[in-house]
Amino acid sequence: MKRFASAEEARAYFQNDRFATENGVRLDALTEDGCVCHVDLTDSHRNALGGVMGGIIFTLADFAFAVSSNNVHEGTAAIDVTVQFLSAAKGTRLIAESACVRDGRTVCVYQVTVTDDTGRKIALFTGTGYKG
Repeated sequence: MKRFASAEEARAYFQNDRFATENGVRLDALTEDGCVCHVDLTDSHRNALGGVMGGIIFTLADFAFAVSSNNVHEGTAAIDVTVQFLSAAKGTRLIAESACVRDGRTVCVYQVTVTDDTGRKIALFTGTGYKG
């Protein structure tokens, strides 16, 4: 059974996820087994070379994982995550789309694909969660 009746309800719950929200991460939609989130890139998301900092890419993907896994299993905590950075972002927005890969008795696995608004794949994130 889904925890959140709507994306608005999930947004209200995750507004207390201050690191993500204060860095501009926003929940756009809940899907059947995941969610869609975005962040509009600003100068504060850039590294010394002008590229998008890996930390904001990771934060966006981690937030999507948290929303998705806690929508299905309240109290899910990450026990392992990996991220593969695939390409430099060229656009002005990053979009994360998550989907459940495995929903076991005590462990779940979600994959999050991060793209930019030009359609370029930026990163793949896999999160394993313990359902508490």
